[in-house]
Amino acid sequence: MTDLVPDEASGSEAIAAEQEQPWLRLDKRMLLVHPVNEAVKFLPVLLASFFIGAQSGNHMWSLVALAVIVTFALLRWFTTSYRIGAVHIELRTGLFQKKLLSIPRTRIRSVDSEASLLHRVLGLSIVRIGTGTQAGTGDEKFLLNALDASLVPGLRAALLTKPAPQETDSLDKAQPPVAATEIAHFSPSWVKYAPFSSTGVVAILAAVGIAFQYGLGQRIADSSVVSDSVDAGARFGIVVVVVVGLLLLLLLASIFACVRYLLTYGGLEVIDDGRVLHVNHGLLKTRQTSLDRARLRGATLKEPLLLRLAGGANLDGIMTGVSAEKQESSLVLPQAPAAQARRVLAQLIGDATQGTAALTSHGPIALRRRFTRALLPLVAVVVGLLVAQVAGWDVPWYVWIAMVVATVAAIGLAWDRYRGLGHVILPGWLVTQSGSLDRDRDCLESAGIIGWTVRQSFFQRRAGVATIVAATAAGKRHYEVLDLPIGDAWALVDAVTPGAGDIWVRADR
Repeated sequence: MTDLVPDEASGSEAIAAEQEQPWLRLDKRMLLVHPVNEAVKFLPVLLASFFIGAQSGNHMWSLVALAVIVTFALLRWFTTSYRIGAVHIELRTGLFQKKLLSIPRTRIRSVDSEASLLHRVLGLSIVRIGTGTQAGTGDEKFLLNALDASLVPGLRAALLTKPAPQETDSLDKAQPPVAATEIAHFSPSWVKYAPFSSTGVVAILAAVGIAFQYGLGQRIADSSVVSDSVDAGARFGIVVVVVVGLLLLLLLASIFACVRYLLTYGGLEVIDDGRVLHVNHGLLKTRQTSLDRARLRGATLKEPLLLRLAGGANLDGIMTGVSAEKQESSLVLPQAPAAQARRVLAQLIGDATQGTAALTSHGPIALRRRFTRALLPLVAVVVGLLVAQVAGWDVPWYVWIAMVVATVAAIGLAWDRYRGLGHVILPGWLVTQSGSLDRDRDCLESAGIIGWTVRQSFFQRRAGVATIVAATAAGKRHYEVLDLPIGDAWALVDAVTPGAGDIWVRADR
């Protein structure tokens, strides 16, 4: 593939030369891939046409629908072409509406690839070329589906290799390249952390929704198994039925989560060559992601409550141009032992203290606000129940027990939120942490911060605290230090970005 990709260049001569390059087509084996993918995508249409044909006695309906879908899938090969020049990469698509997507090679920041089971059987890969910018709703993606898998490494190397600057120092020329090192790899023992997430429950709910959508749910509900279970529940009581149902749900959710985790992240390798971070994972469907270290602005250590109780965590990179919502695009380490995640964090950002550094507490006002937020809704509910009981309504005893349990849980949640709240300023870095059910520890490079906001709600002004927001072009784009005493806000800004607070007008309130 490197023979077909010219070296990156600039200037009018290079632009003129690339206009003479031929347009290339995708691999012909995609003619076997797209019909299958489109048939799966339009499965509801095929099923509807099948039922219509069965009821009318004319099965041509289903054949016509299948023929139309396959035809459009095959036409994608004839209407898709690409060209990789010295200055731009270009992609032409569209049957009725022609589209031309052109990207300067100087803006290429990532070349990612993935392959489904069918792609792997045929020796193909899907290649996504990213520019490191936040994609809007109407933005087009540069996607090549599908290329010969053997061509992808050469294409990635050719597109990610930038022209070397003219150097005058002979010592700089003599420096050897940094050797690629493996900083993490998959361990089968990590699968035990999979149940401590919501993926299993979501998978079950999705399966139930699909079953009811196609009428299978009603058949299951009318089956003898369900009716016998309802009769058994009536004999043993509603409490036993609920407990058994929850246990079965947890068991099925755990199985689904473990299977998904193994298929998605099996064979994980995180390789650092000093310039690009390569993250490869997947058993059936493989995914290879390249993270440009020049765009790395830090990392986020994620510790949701259940995963934290199990001693696990996962790690995401804070990358310029990669939205935090697209977690797979910036994933460095999935659910794994917390010690392993902190070790990879230290190797990723070159500082072993950020994952374990003690946080600066935000004081008693922050503690009071967490208890207030957690308990006020429960107080309102209790008052409502007392009013209802005084008015003659019979409030069952188990409702009061539920309120006691909810109060204890709210107190524990408020305390845990306060324990996990804080920040620490290290040389060149801002570390901020918050949350309990979904706790994040964000390690943000000071050089990546492009602006500051000190925000106060009505209640924060009365309490004398503020939320400090560090704006950046990476990750979530804004990272917050919550409920910090207002007197410490300006000192924090000045400590992270020296002189940034001096230009603000500070009005005493």
